[in-house]
This record gives sequence, C-alpha cells and structure tokens, in this order.
Amino acid sequence: MAVSIRLRREGAKNRPYYKVVVADSRSPREGRFIEIIGTYDPKKPGHNSTLKVDRAEYWIGRGAQPSDTVRSLIKKNKKQAAPAPAAAAPTPAEPEPAPVAPPDTAAATPEAT
Repeated sequence: MAVSIRLRREGAKNRPYYKVVVADSRSPREGRFIEIIGTYDPKKPGHNSTLKVDRAEYWIGRGAQPSDTVRSLIKKNKKQAAPAPAAAAPTPAEPEPAPVAPPDTAAATPEAT
C-alpha cells in the first residue's frame, strides 16, 4: 500500500481549513484516511498549523511520502519546537550583590542639647 501524508480539505466555501492526514495514496482527497496528525489554517496569520511531528516522522520512517505543503509544515513545526527546550534551560546569571544597609542617620548627626 502506497501511503502519503497530505492535506484533507475541510471548512466552508472560500474559507478553507485543512487536516493533515496519513492516507492511502489511491483514496480520494476527502476519502478514507489512516490517521489525523495535525491541522492547517491558511487564512490565519502567524503560526497557523498544529502537527504531531513525532507521528509524521514515524510514518515517514515507514515509507510514507509527504506532499510538498505537508513537508514545509513539518519543517516549520520542527523549527518552532526546537527553540523551546533551549529557551527552557536556565541561563547562568551574575549573582546580585548583597544589599548594603543604609547608613545610621542618628549616629551621624550630633545631638543638640
């Protein structure tokens, strides 16, 4: 069976929304599929896709062929997932200097008697 990772169109007319699916390459675009591994909303600005990158890599390892669009979505999602662990690592910061006690103003001024 030839397996492909491709987009399945959902949504209304002039308002496309896609699901990233693993399907037999012979099945129709909105036909049977094996697994849903993500979503893609082309109308949304910024980060507009969710993808289970580990499942995509699993299927690619088993011989599935991603479409061109899905290949770029995998690349984008890998890039966004990579900086997260690096940002979570604490960066060594300089220790703060010990606070200095304010000068005792009563001892500094002589008492007037």
